[in-house]
Amino acid sequence: MPGETRRPLAARIFVALASAVALLLLGAALGLLIRVPSFDSAEPQPTAVDIGFAQDMSMHHQQAVTMATLARERAADVAVRQLAFDIETNQRDQIGRMQGWLSLWGQPAQATGPVMTWMTADGGHDHRPSATGAPSGAPMPGMASSAEMSRLQSLRGPEFDVYFLQLMLRHHEGGAPMAEYGATHAAVPAVHQLAQNMLASQRNEADLMRTMLTERRAQPLR
Repeated sequence: MPGETRRPLAARIFVALASAVALLLLGAALGLLIRVPSFDSAEPQPTAVDIGFAQDMSMHHQQAVTMATLARERAADVAVRQLAFDIETNQRDQIGRMQGWLSLWGQPAQATGPVMTWMTADGGHDHRPSATGAPSGAPMPGMASSAEMSRLQSLRGPEFDVYFLQLMLRHHEGGAPMAEYGATHAAVPAVHQLAQNMLASQRNEADLMRTMLTERRAQPLR
């Protein structure tokens, strides 16, 4: 008799514990479902800054890719060729991403009006860098003129290396304000992140190019 009463009691305790555990697991599962954000949550819509940055930086990058491709084939120094390869690879990838965004947003690949007007989007203040000292005909700061590109194409050997480093350093420095503005004012997270990545990588490359010019007893272009 005592054993018979203990068995049902033990069984009842087991069932009660099992039920409690099941309820806890169910509650935890429901809590997770409540906390997980919906995949339908809308991403911020692209603003004039996102669109203008993607359009103008694509154009700016394209000239860098052209110069880097030339350097990869003609540079005398293997270190210059490696730098050119890195720049060409990174900026081709970035152009692809920016052009992909523009296509998704239903926007043209290039701006149809004046460049860099998106840097005046916050209350009318003009944050564009001064074009003072830029080559005649350069659409954006840092970009080489047609005459400078022709001269680069005509050079060979160590002279080519120096001029390439000078042009590319100025190109990086000229594009930095656009990347800074994009990193600060872009609404789309992917655009903001890409602009930040550009700043970091190009600052490192610019430091390297200054060192390489110093080693060759050459000065940056002004």
